Amino acid sequence: MHPLRVGLTGLGNVGAGVARLLLEQSERIARRAGRPIVLTRVAVRDPSRSRDVAVDPAIITTDPLAVATAGDVDVVVELMGGLCPARRVVHAALEAGKEVVTANKALLCEHGPELFAAARDRGRCIAFEASVAGGIPIIAVLAQSMTANQITAIEAIINGTSNFILTQMFRTRASYDDTVREAQRLGYAEADPAMDVNGTDAAQKLTILTQLAYGTRVLPGQFPVRGIDTIELTDLIYAHEMGYAVKLLATARLAKGQLEMHVQPTLIRHGRPLAQVDGAHNMIALTGDAVGQTWYSGPGAGQMPTASAVVADIIDVAAGRAAVTFRRLDVWSERTPCPLQPVADMYRRYFLRFNVDDRPHVMADITDILGRNGISLASVIQHEAPEPEAENGKGTPIVPLVIMTHRTTEGQLRTAVSELNALDSVRTPSVCMPVAD
Repeated sequence: MHPLRVGLTGLGNVGAGVARLLLEQSERIARRAGRPIVLTRVAVRDPSRSRDVAVDPAIITTDPLAVATAGDVDVVVELMGGLCPARRVVHAALEAGKEVVTANKALLCEHGPELFAAARDRGRCIAFEASVAGGIPIIAVLAQSMTANQITAIEAIINGTSNFILTQMFRTRASYDDTVREAQRLGYAEADPAMDVNGTDAAQKLTILTQLAYGTRVLPGQFPVRGIDTIELTDLIYAHEMGYAVKLLATARLAKGQLEMHVQPTLIRHGRPLAQVDGAHNMIALTGDAVGQTWYSGPGAGQMPTASAVVADIIDVAAGRAAVTFRRLDVWSERTPCPLQPVADMYRRYFLRFNVDDRPHVMADITDILGRNGISLASVIQHEAPEPEAENGKGTPIVPLVIMTHRTTEGQLRTAVSELNALDSVRTPSVCMPVAD
């Protein structure tokens, strides 16, 4: 049969992994695709750079648009990342009649509607399994395997960098800054890890999952997004003492006909599978109205896990499955959106930590404010304080006070915390994290 000719734009970490699989496992891939798959063009920024895969120099160029429009390319694999020039490359590929495979979550999050519309207009397809959770086939699960269900909840640990940092902080009792440096040394964190640790990466991935599950496009600026960059070791220790692990949890669920969405450090009870995901691994828990809850776990990033998902998409294109699925895939098309739940109406339990003066009436002031805002206490931890000679120079020690609330709304909680932070006995900043029961 006619081989499928692949044009690869980007030969970085993941791109090199894709090239290695295509070149070194060509016979296995051809058997599973039903025809040969051949790498015919590769675009790179710097052709002189040393790489750990042997690509024929004759097929290398520095012009990704030339790859996107080349006559000897049937499918363009976009692995450059970012928005520009990736957006122009994908548009050019579609206009030239090519299929597209991409791992670019930021591109799909920001420009998904226009790119999918362009693909449909031209009878082409876009495959994007590697855009969320690396080697975990979660896109196929939502688009195919779970289609008999209405998804009622998504709870996901989908940023391996953050999960590694939280795991390592607790295990080694190291500070956040020291653990970030260790993550960078091991290759789990970029030189600038901002998008991972501030929640942006997880929020972009949640946008894609939500679009698939609910047919609703909600951008990160429209729902609460908070990262792990303000987490302290003491919070992880207190959470463990209370029977919980802290994870950066991306959540989307149906709540009374509305869509609740948020990405936040969250307390998860130890017995739950999500609480047991350590290191750089990911896990997505999906709840369907027919099947109940299912879990999908594995390496959510890294060269070969992500390359595995990219090559699986290429094989689907070669076999014709991607085109069939894409035509029937109701994603980024015109549908009645599910209304977004107002942040103030989110209803759950909370973990609170305050640094307070250890003196009479402080607890009474705090419980009074919580009570007036309709918030009841489930438990309180205040360890024995040191003797009063002088932690703050005034003879009054400052001690951490940890409170676990019963269920309340985000609106009530925010009002109460604002009042609590105004007390002269409370040292800001306070810590507030939701609890996923």
